[in-house]
Amino acid sequence: MYIVFEGVDTSGKTTQINLLKKRYKDAIITKEPGGTSVGVKIRELLLKGEVKSPLSEMFLFLADRAELITEIIKPNINSLVLSDRSFISGIAYAKSADKLELSLDEIIKVNSYALDGVLPDLVFLFIVDEETISKRLGAKELDAIEKRGIKYLLKVQDYMREITKKMKLKTIEIDASDSVNNIEEKIFNEIESHHTKEDKK
Repeated sequence: MYIVFEGVDTSGKTTQINLLKKRYKDAIITKEPGGTSVGVKIRELLLKGEVKSPLSEMFLFLADRAELITEIIKPNINSLVLSDRSFISGIAYAKSADKLELSLDEIIKVNSYALDGVLPDLVFLFIVDEETISKRLGAKELDAIEKRGIKYLLKVQDYMREITKKMKLKTIEIDASDSVNNIEEKIFNEIESHHTKEDKK
């Protein structure tokens, strides 16, 4: 089962993945960008702000995604794979770039080549409000993408919601302002419920 955890920076998805590691010790844990050796190099370029062209940025995300699908997701598709971010983030961030003159449908189509037909069985989308994201960003050192500001990140979040609906992905929205323990239990229960339904098919 391929499960992705989505949300803008500081939404808490990585914290929840780390908690799930204790429950699912055999799970394959990965992330985008940076889930492969090639992806690590791409991630460094993206987060340091060295890439100036929005189109170049999108293609780097696509390269990372194609590597991840080939090396990690497909070979383990019958196991439990938990991914910190996915193509949903890639599309949302690409669409939010002011100078990228491509429609959402066009960006989704380009991403389909990198995905090679592989879509997540379940998406947990962490939703954060402006007050919460402001407080959390103020407590950490910002990377190049986070430095684009709160309004930009909220715009990305809106696109994430639109993408999951447009692609009809099985999506569970998580209130990121809820307690860590409450979120953990909700996610665990959803995974177990989904897994049980799959077993009955």
